[in-house]
Amino acid sequence: MSLAPWRSPLSHALERNRSSPESCYFQLATIRPDGTPANRTVVFRGFLDETNQLKIVTDARSQKVKQISALPHGEVCWYFPITREQFRLQGPLTLVDSYTPNRALQQARCREWQQLSDSTRRQFSWPDPAAPCGDRDDFSPPVLDTTQPLPQFCLILLNPITVDWLELRSEPHNRWFYQLNGDRTWSQQAINP
Repeated sequence: MSLAPWRSPLSHALERNRSSPESCYFQLATIRPDGTPANRTVVFRGFLDETNQLKIVTDARSQKVKQISALPHGEVCWYFPITREQFRLQGPLTLVDSYTPNRALQQARCREWQQLSDSTRRQFSWPDPAAPCGDRDDFSPPVLDTTQPLPQFCLILLNPITVDWLELRSEPHNRWFYQLNGDRTWSQQAINP
């Protein structure tokens, strides 16, 4: 698979904003069962191998997993403060949990687990997210296996089908819209900001 044309400006934005710690965070929006949006900040974990799929990790017990299981579609909004650029990437979401039968995706899930810091890994052994807070000792788990992920560790993949790139540093602003076509090629068009 060839890399999408929006990957170059996104890579450039990542490179130029690397001194800004918040540049590795973006907002992921999903849809709740009642049709209302749910939005949260997540960490960008890179791209899956040689694809255009963005990687995110999460806990299987989180609300976003239930939302993705019911309606596997989402949108990312990513703002880069140094270069004043915004990327909105929208498309289907793939949830890779401990039950996913695809061997390559399971291997990707394991690699993500292995690359996490010990403190991040420990968060997956904490009590259920959003449950009433109990004993604080529950947040001091034993040492975890660094090679095999806990069952509640999930990898989420966003496979963009549209990308809206906005540059805010000029007057008027510059904006481009990328769309994945039925023949798996990308179209690109300059649009009004």
